[in-house]
Amino acid sequence: MKKLEIVGYKRANLGRGESQEIRAEGSIPCVLYGGSEQVHFFAPAILFRDLLFTPDTYEVILNIEGTEYRAILQETQYHPVSDALLHADFLQIIDGKPLKVAVPVRIVGNSPGVQKGGKLVTRMRKIRVKGLAENIPDYIDVNVSKLDLGKSVRVSQIEVKDIELLESGSNPVASVEIPRALRSQLRG
Repeated sequence: MKKLEIVGYKRANLGRGESQEIRAEGSIPCVLYGGSEQVHFFAPAILFRDLLFTPDTYEVILNIEGTEYRAILQETQYHPVSDALLHADFLQIIDGKPLKVAVPVRIVGNSPGVQKGGKLVTRMRKIRVKGLAENIPDYIDVNVSKLDLGKSVRVSQIEVKDIELLESGSNPVASVEIPRALRSQLRG
């Protein structure tokens, strides 16, 4: 996993009014859980840009008033109208304890079905996995070099090491669709 650092400050008061003041100052209220105790903190909103606007999965180093925690972004809440980030939840990474995270899919290879005129369609952009933080890859490679017209690569066909795939094995990850014009040629 890629790494990113966010510097935060502990929150003295918890509540709606305090949260609104934090947001008005350009920061985001956050909580870190999964460890021995919950840590409530806030961090400048600008630090979340690289974390939110990417398909990649990051291990976040939270530096909260000098104490560092390893974590992953678990959940975010957005304003319903302006889409501004309102709150972020982080899950602390504990050595030896598996965690669940969604890893982006990377399509690898050239499909014979595409070379015959088919269209490659990615059905899943991310796949949920379970494993230790050090074993979670940046991407899950899906090889489409044997994918012909009308065929799919399913979750059960993906080979991974040291992690468990949490998606149903029958779910298609990528498939080659036959365009309408090509269908009539194949029938005739």
